[in-house]
Formats: sequence, structure tokens, C-alpha cells
Amino acid sequence: MRLHTYMISCLMTVTFFYTGVASGQGVPPQPSSCTSLTASGNSEYPPFLWRESPTSIELNGVNRFIIDELSQRIDIPIKLIHAGPWSRAQTEVKNGRIDLMAGAFYTNERADYMDYFTPVMLHTTSVVWQRKDKMFLFNKKEDLEGKWGVTVINNSFGQEFDQYAQRKLNILAVASLSQALRMLEADRVDYVLYEKNPAYAYATMMNLSETIVPVMPNISSEGLYLTMSKKSSCNDSSVKRRIAIALQEMKQDGFTEKALVDGVQTWEARSRVDLSLK
Repeated sequence: MRLHTYMISCLMTVTFFYTGVASGQGVPPQPSSCTSLTASGNSEYPPFLWRESPTSIELNGVNRFIIDELSQRIDIPIKLIHAGPWSRAQTEVKNGRIDLMAGAFYTNERADYMDYFTPVMLHTTSVVWQRKDKMFLFNKKEDLEGKWGVTVINNSFGQEFDQYAQRKLNILAVASLSQALRMLEADRVDYVLYEKNPAYAYATMMNLSETIVPVMPNISSEGLYLTMSKKSSCNDSSVKRRIAIALQEMKQDGFTEKALVDGVQTWEARSRVDLSLK
């Protein structure tokens, strides 16, 4: 099945923070002095975000198309950059050195230092990945008890699963998705926990698609939100209102769905070139 076939069905809308702001309720905020914004995200997250090379600081993908369009609609330049591994990107936003996170699940911990915008940019599904030759029965999260898993540092699978995993599961945390997949390939762990689409993309790129597979059921399906650091110098009501309105309009006029299709096609074209060079 082509990557974009099962991604299109993931595009949904939820309501969360700033729904009242986006609809224009309340007293209009004062003009903002914010003249530019910085954004980052998970750089190992194709087709949503990725880097062209290990030395590049520019991020490409579905979320890049969304951020670029948002920048035009709110008339504020947004620079989307690689800030280091996923854990480092979160720290940079938490400290206010980067203003926006271009894609994050909701957790109570993150809500302490980031404001969340609606509608969500996208939805994404997380799954258990196993070796084909050492598969074990998996029907529910309790089936993971007593086994060893691995994921990426500071990754989340939704509040409910995260709390269960902290109490009941043995899950290692590593710096990168590629490292986690190599550990599974080497039989050092029993499973990898990660979002289906990015892990599928990486498994294909690393020639592991015949060695490791995702298994059903999903462990979670979460909204991928745009967020703003509470310590950002641009975190004021005027900027947040403009962002909320733009995101709502982008969802309503179909731009977000188009960005999803375009981003998937861009990643697939890049992957075909990579494979042809091997």
C-alpha cells in the first residue's frame, strides 16, 4: 500500500484551545510587536518533517508546507529549523528560545510550557513494530508487559498510554528513530514504539521493511498540534488569534489536506532517488 493511501484517512479535526478566539469572540486584542517567529519539530518524522542531509538545518515535509502557508496568512515570517534531536527541540521550545513547535501530541507535561492551537494540523497513529521472525502475540497494551521495548527520548503516545507505560512497561529511550530500529533489527529489544508513517518511511529508507513490521491494533491515534512556547516573546493574544484564525481557514479551504498529499509525494520521490543510488 502506498504511504499516502492510508495517511489521507488520518486527516481529522478536533476542538481544543483557542476555539473562541478563532471565531472572533471577545474583545479584539491589541496589535503585537512580534515581527518574526522561529519553529522546530521532530527532524526524524517523514513525511511530516525531515532533513535533506545530516548537516542541513532546514526542515522539509508536510508540516513545512503548513508552516509556510501559515506564515503568509498571518503576515509574520516563520523560520522552520532543525534544533537537534526531538528531545532538544522540546527543550528549546520549553525555554522560549524557539517560539513554535511544528507538530506535537498533547500531554499534561507539555501543556505546562506550551499553548496548543486548534484545529490540529494532522492526526497520526502509533503502533508496535516487531521483527518478522520473532513476532509475539499483541492484542492489547498489557501484552507488552514483561518484554523490552524502545522508543525515542521524550516521545509521547498520548496521556493515557504514557501513564500506563510508566507504571507497567520496560521501554528504553534512545536519541533517534534510526537507532531504535537498528536495535530491533539486531534483536536487542522485542519491539519499537513509534508512529506508523514515520517509522514506515525510515524502515523503507534503511532497507528494513522486509525485516520489521507494524502490528495491529494501534496503541494510540493522536492529534498533531501546532504549539507556542509560553516563554516566547511573541506569545501574546494578537499573534495567537491570528494563528488560530489562519489554521481554521486552512482546514476549511482544504489547504491542510493538500499539504498532506504534497508532502507525502515529495517524500516518496526523494525515497525513490535514494533507493536508486544504493
